[in-house]
Amino acid sequence: MKFCRPRAVALIDDDGDFREALHERLALEAYEVQAFGSAEAALKRISPDFPGVVVTDLRMPGIDGRALLSRLQAIDEGLPVVMITGHGDIAEAVDALAQGAYDFVAKPFAFERLATSLNRALEKRGLVLDNRALAAALPPPEATLALLGESPSIVRLRGVIDQIADAGMDVLIEGETGAGKEVVARALHNSGRRRVHPFVAVNCGALPEGLIETELFGHEPGAFPGALRRRIGLVEQSHRGTLFLDEIESMPEQAQIKLLRVVEQREIQPLGAGRPRPLDLRILASSKTDLEGAVARGAFREDLFYRLNVLKLVVPPLRERREDVSLLFSHFLSRAAAARQLTPPAMTPRVRRVLMNHDWPGNVRELAHFAERVCLGLESTENDATVADEGSLADRMDRFERELIEDALRRHHGDVGAITEALRIPRKTLYDKFQRHGLRPAEFRQVV
Repeated sequence: MKFCRPRAVALIDDDGDFREALHERLALEAYEVQAFGSAEAALKRISPDFPGVVVTDLRMPGIDGRALLSRLQAIDEGLPVVMITGHGDIAEAVDALAQGAYDFVAKPFAFERLATSLNRALEKRGLVLDNRALAAALPPPEATLALLGESPSIVRLRGVIDQIADAGMDVLIEGETGAGKEVVARALHNSGRRRVHPFVAVNCGALPEGLIETELFGHEPGAFPGALRRRIGLVEQSHRGTLFLDEIESMPEQAQIKLLRVVEQREIQPLGAGRPRPLDLRILASSKTDLEGAVARGAFREDLFYRLNVLKLVVPPLRERREDVSLLFSHFLSRAAAARQLTPPAMTPRVRRVLMNHDWPGNVRELAHFAERVCLGLESTENDATVADEGSLADRMDRFERELIEDALRRHHGDVGAITEALRIPRKTLYDKFQRHGLRPAEFRQVV
């Protein structure tokens, strides 16, 4: 799944000249503009999950901006609406903000002011659409997933697994640490007739030194001092099922020699046993390194390599299938939340940036750990500014007031008398606002 990058703008204004001029400017800035002369015309074209934002005049005949806002919220409550209004209608625009409008821009305005608001609104819209798409694509957390993803490499891998699930051949699975080699092995087991029998996973790198033979092959009572009862080894436990040898490149040579007999003869002879026992099992082995290269270096037995390498599957690293990152993340987040009986948190802009830009050297395992931290709230900070939270209504009004006064300072070149007349406020009140917003009229008198 790819992240949504909406650029659509539905522009609604009954003033034809203004609408045409703004349409042209928005199109020049690469926005995908649909222009309408009335709210009624726009409502016929705007559907749920519209991939963009709405820019509308506040005062229009028929359905005005505030009534349109209510209609749009009924269609899709996550659709950002930016109001365009005259200076005399600011009180109504403030009411629209309280009603749920995303922002408002007062005429006349610098295009950059509108573009800034649009870009924030489009980023927010992208987050809303991404979260919806992820929620729709995910199966329930308890579902068994073979290999989640939409990338061509994973689609092909799933196809091969379906083809060979019941073929019975041994398989060598190669891939980086954390890429999902055991997931592939389990998918092979679960897709075939052996799925009703054991899947025994052996981490060859974690077998205790000195006990490898007993762990793998078992022993009979009295086979050595202290062996009071029979022990069934991990290999024999996989009888009729699947034996998965993870990180086989780390298996000591003596164990490799013993394993070779199992691979070739499909039989095992535990310590102290009088004769070998036949086994019915499928062997899957995985390696995080190039096993053929290990053979060339003398670090792995050549005969064992060729016995295991009947068919090789390569699991691609996550950086080579970036289109799967968001879907995998949402699955892991949903699973982590279900385990803790929590509601999965919505994706934030910061999390979205990490998912898009990080290279994930630890692959799927690293992504799963990241989702765990997000679920627990450990990936958010108080200073993490997000477009999903523009602050309180008072904060937004404060920002708008500063922009309005700053615009007046530019237009009137710092002439305080002209500004008090244009904004219709007393001179003392204006100076108080200058001080509060850190604005100095002298700086604008130099602008001609």
